[in-house]
Amino acid sequence: MKPSELTGAALDWAVLKAIYPGCDSGSFWLNFARANKHTEDWALSGPIIERERIRLVFRDLGAASYWCAEAYEAYQGNQYIDGKGPTPLIAAMRCYVSSKLGDEVQVPEELR
Repeated sequence: MKPSELTGAALDWAVLKAIYPGCDSGSFWLNFARANKHTEDWALSGPIIERERIRLVFRDLGAASYWCAEAYEAYQGNQYIDGKGPTPLIAAMRCYVSSKLGDEVQVPEELR
């Protein structure tokens, strides 16, 4: 799945996959993702946003308003990475997942 399509437990699992590259679709990681909701908890996501220097901007377009998270990745030159979402944490975590896992994430079937 594209990081821009991830929501809920699938996005929380992808954040864990980005933090802990060795995690898999085993029941421990699935339950850990359900218990650690980076998309809802600033205490979990705030340190990631700060460490990765992710910038959050609200795009006010009336009915089509959204949050945009922006980051620059140094590992491939100055590649621009972004994420959009209905909340700042969803946008930031989509941006983080994109920066660490790329344009496609293999999400466990149980989370789709």
